[in-house]
Amino acid sequence: MSTHDSRWFHRRGALTRDGWESVVDESTEGWEHTGIRVAELRPSDSLALRETNVERIFVPLAGSFTVSYLHGPETRTVRLAGRRSVFDGPTDILYLSTGATAVVTGAGRIAVATAPTSVVKPSRHIPAAETPVELRGAGASSRQVHNFGTPQALDAAKLIVCEVITPAENWSSYPPHKHDEHIPGHESRLEEIYYFEAAPVRRGADGQRAPGAFGMFSTYSSPAGEIDINAMVRTGDIALVPYGYHGPAVAAPGYDLYYLNVMAGPDPEREWLISDDPAHAWVRDTWTEQEFDERLPYLNDKEGRL
Repeated sequence: MSTHDSRWFHRRGALTRDGWESVVDESTEGWEHTGIRVAELRPSDSLALRETNVERIFVPLAGSFTVSYLHGPETRTVRLAGRRSVFDGPTDILYLSTGATAVVTGAGRIAVATAPTSVVKPSRHIPAAETPVELRGAGASSRQVHNFGTPQALDAAKLIVCEVITPAENWSSYPPHKHDEHIPGHESRLEEIYYFEAAPVRRGADGQRAPGAFGMFSTYSSPAGEIDINAMVRTGDIALVPYGYHGPAVAAPGYDLYYLNVMAGPDPEREWLISDDPAHAWVRDTWTEQEFDERLPYLNDKEGRL
């Protein structure tokens, strides 16, 4: 791995804090608008989230969880059915409004996307069946996107969250693009977190027993700032993108690649507007001449998988 600044790439476990495997928040150097917490829980474990000035999206990565939360005088409990692995289709998620505290219990791996805000939006449980599933790109750039936390699917204050599955040998986050300038109608300013998992092709949860599974991820500088990440990424690794062009994310032969994207920024509008690197933007035009990868979509076992 080569980086211009090691602040922007973190191996699994390097950000351990307070019982969480990884924590990124406003206390992270150079970071302000987004956060993520990742944990692996056993049936007897619980983790508390006591900050009240933050909105959250709970995303089961593998396993099932219960979230008990207090907002005002009432305590509510939501059961997240979850999934076997991130490669088994979308999961149900919970959006929790700012002002709420929560306790998470269950067994498996869970991620919590966060953004500091004082704006109150209604908490919402989104079942997996209601998650918009998008098939993006074509040919070797085919990938599957679960848009449960995008502006079209969720009324949040700041957070924009989705997850992407890239089959073995395919490219995603491509062409390289950026969102580090406020150009109304064309580009928005958004910090972005990439949380990665990788697994042998179609083996899903078995990937937890394949520590060698990997993909590749790159970023490079834009006028907004200097950044340079060229890394082999494995389950649990986290890349932070404060500015600059990012992509591609490439799934190695034999291994599927997953990433959870967490975005938020200082602009008054909550929108995802990007600018492709002009040197590579032409690649999008070639997709009209290519078929979509027939391996997708990846769905959960009860729905069937193509």
